[in-house]
Amino acid sequence: MVRIPTSRIPTHHGKILLMELLEPMGITQRELSDAIKIPNQKINKIIHGRRSITPSTALGLAIFFSMTPGIWMNLQQARDLCLAKLNENEILSSIQHYFVSAT
Repeated sequence: MVRIPTSRIPTHHGKILLMELLEPMGITQRELSDAIKIPNQKINKIIHGRRSITPSTALGLAIFFSMTPGIWMNLQQARDLCLAKLNENEILSSIQHYFVSAT
């Protein structure tokens, strides 16, 4: 389970990909894109925070790095939820809870 930070926006998954995997392992973006059969521009956009991770990309990354695709999808989802909450806070705070009475 991915913990969602409450005091900051979760780190972008592209930064994690670059700093925690590619750089320490000495793998270039081109080598990764060739290995998982996706365009180099897609990897570059993910790394620079301009593209989300799709289920298909998560599967390729999971196989290549011997991980589960859920790790990548959870990172994506955590960031998406946090940004949605920040961007829609006014609307969300105006929503009233609906309580069903037990009978």
